[in-house]
Amino acid sequence: MTPEIKERIENLIKQNKIMVFMKGSKLMPMCGFSNNVVQILNSLGVPFETFDVLEDYDIRQGIKEYSNWPTIPQTYINGEFIGGADIMYELYQKGELQEVVEVALAS
Repeated sequence: MTPEIKERIENLIKQNKIMVFMKGSKLMPMCGFSNNVVQILNSLGVPFETFDVLEDYDIRQGIKEYSNWPTIPQTYINGEFIGGADIMYELYQKGELQEVVEVALAS
């Protein structure tokens, strides 16, 4: 990953309390896993931003290297990598995701 790509990723993460790198957008997810993450965040009623990795190959590859996580979607809350769709679902089911989101939005 080039320093420019790393900087673009870091800026997206820093500028948004909740940032999801996904296939498609929050209005039109392009895969089931991305849709699941959008539905979870929508159910919590929190503001979040998305980045469509299908529109930018460099970010699509770079985010995997940046997080050391092989799959998309990837969710960052308050600059911290949370995980993919499976981890988001698990945290949501346990009620832990709501807490993480509330703390992030309060800061």
